[in-house]
Amino acid sequence: METSFYSFNVNGLRAAIKKGFCEWMLEAKPAVLCLQEIKATPNDIDISFLTNLGYHHYWFPAQKKGYSGVAVFTKLKPDFVALGIDNAEHDFEGRVIRTDYGDVTHIATYFPSGTSGDARQAYKMKFLNDFDEYIAKLRTARPNIIISGDINIAHKEIDINHPKKHTKMSGFLPEERAWVDKFLAKGFTDSFRVFNQQPEQYSWWTYRANAREKNLGWRIDYNFITDTLKPRLKQAAIHANVVQSDHCPVSVVLDL
Repeated sequence: METSFYSFNVNGLRAAIKKGFCEWMLEAKPAVLCLQEIKATPNDIDISFLTNLGYHHYWFPAQKKGYSGVAVFTKLKPDFVALGIDNAEHDFEGRVIRTDYGDVTHIATYFPSGTSGDARQAYKMKFLNDFDEYIAKLRTARPNIIISGDINIAHKEIDINHPKKHTKMSGFLPEERAWVDKFLAKGFTDSFRVFNQQPEQYSWWTYRANAREKNLGWRIDYNFITDTLKPRLKQAAIHANVVQSDHCPVSVVLDL
């Protein structure tokens, strides 16, 4: 069965709903949709549209109101669901949901941004290390893993506009890009680049200076898959025409 996994940083689910998010879901029909920066709880919105569309839904909002948070909407009922990575510092900010479907584990995640200063950049690097350890441990029992989310890092020069201008900016720092190199080298594949090696393929654009209209973006949203799943990989895409956020959805289709 070919199954679509979508990742979408909605930058506030309530705001995205006002911009046509529900209509987009009805059209796109994702089998599994993970959201980042929901900035809401199930009590803050009318969730009847999820039930009407046949979705199970799991929420992990940040403890800080109106901040961060992830959610998973899935037409496939998971065999197992876990909120967080058993790390109080990170789980306070609502950054990871794990769902299992048969022999495949899906990780929905929102990596921290370090753009607000040195303290947050240090926290971001700590999260990267802790997430790496979490995945390494998980793989010993669950070798087939999909990681979907906003990782807040443009991996290579092809993944960012005017790369030479951004080498000292959080999200394109050498140490962040090196972390992605090392993480993928442990047995993960960037699914989008299997199908598309073209430049100027972005998933986030600042709201400033008409960046989206000029396509001055960054590719910071990903679907990584373990190499064990490559034989089941069918397609991957960036949906830049979806405009309910400063990000757009990214998707991967696998044969489950």
